[in-house]
Amino acid sequence: MEEQLHMPISMDWSKEEVIDAVNFYQTIERAHHKAVPREDVLALYNRFKQIAPSKSEEKQLFRQFDERAGVSCWKTVQKAKAAEAGEKIKM
Repeated sequence: MEEQLHMPISMDWSKEEVIDAVNFYQTIERAHHKAVPREDVLALYNRFKQIAPSKSEEKQLFRQFDERAGVSCWKTVQKAKAAEAGEKIKM
């Protein structure tokens, strides 16, 4: 049985924004277990930046998720940015 993981969200976000943020978090977590397409990581990160445009808010949300999930959102995004088009990202 999968462990339930609390994903940091804001009560100010719309239902669609919460869903998009959760998709981003799940993709980051998936990249730590198996390879995911670079384009998926970057597209979801760009959407996440629309939801949480403040750098300080992004850092806070990333820190909360990283601590709970044992992953690194920032390192995963940086690896995706450095990868070539069509590459898969695995942490």
